[in-house]
Amino acid sequence: MKHATQTPAPPTGERRREGAPAPRAAGARRAPARRSGQWAAWAFLAPVVVYLLAFYVYPLYRNVDLSLRNYTVRSFVQGDAPFTGLANYAKVVRDATFGPALWHTVVFTVVSLAFQFSIGLALAVFFSRNFRLSATLRALFLVPWLLPLIVSSSTWSWMLNSESGVVNAVLATVGIDPVNWLTSPDWSLWSVTIANIWIGIPFNLVVLYSGLQAIPAHIHEAAALDGAGGWQRFWRVTFPLLRPVSAITLLLGLVYTLKVFDIIWIMTKGGPSDASTTLATWSYRLGFGNLLPSFGPGAAVGNLLIVIALVFGLVYIRAQRRQGAA
Repeated sequence: MKHATQTPAPPTGERRREGAPAPRAAGARRAPARRSGQWAAWAFLAPVVVYLLAFYVYPLYRNVDLSLRNYTVRSFVQGDAPFTGLANYAKVVRDATFGPALWHTVVFTVVSLAFQFSIGLALAVFFSRNFRLSATLRALFLVPWLLPLIVSSSTWSWMLNSESGVVNAVLATVGIDPVNWLTSPDWSLWSVTIANIWIGIPFNLVVLYSGLQAIPAHIHEAAALDGAGGWQRFWRVTFPLLRPVSAITLLLGLVYTLKVFDIIWIMTKGGPSDASTTLATWSYRLGFGNLLPSFGPGAAVGNLLIVIALVFGLVYIRAQRRQGAA
């Protein structure tokens, strides 16, 4: 009878040593794949980085450099403007136009945001009830937002014309004397503000309507079952749940309204007698609106606008963090 001979199994340590190259080989295969994935990610990211550097970082750097030097037309071309530090900012703040322009900017921004948001929210709540022709009417309300600003501003200039405008023609039918909407210091700022409100309502409508659609319907149904009326459901349920969307809507509206230039310049050019001049139009007029442009002060005014928008952006981020922590 033959006995089968068995080869003794190698020790555990030897088995581990023999199998050790396998994980290294797998890791070596994964390393090139990981590197190729990183290169692909950088390839997709590169156009965005180049775009930001070319159209945001470099213009911002140039604007800061302009505000810190005494540029003339000759030095702007040759690039040998002397460094003056904060002299341009001091010159801007001491200018007699700074106070009125700042006040006009505040009034224009606050009034525009208040009416744009209020009317946009009311329309969003109205269109949240799905009824016949709801989609068609929403599309019609988007027309002011889709039109080029030069078209909208020119249309408002024609409508508010003192002699041939349709607004004064309507007022004449009810016995009201014509109003110099664009040429009176008392009305010019309000005229451009009304036009800006009309143009900005569709943006608020679209964003707030999307926020309302994201609120679950069962929350409103539960509030109705608890006996809450329509106003109570809106004020105690809808509006608090819409707060994050409202905050970002107001922030974006603030940044946009601070830099509004086209509407004011086309309708009134900041006049008459600087009655509708804002920081945005003043910055343009300093830098490009004169035969002898003041590049430094114009850039300084533009940077002040950037700082104001940045401050409100930081306030928004801080408020969001506190809300998230709570």
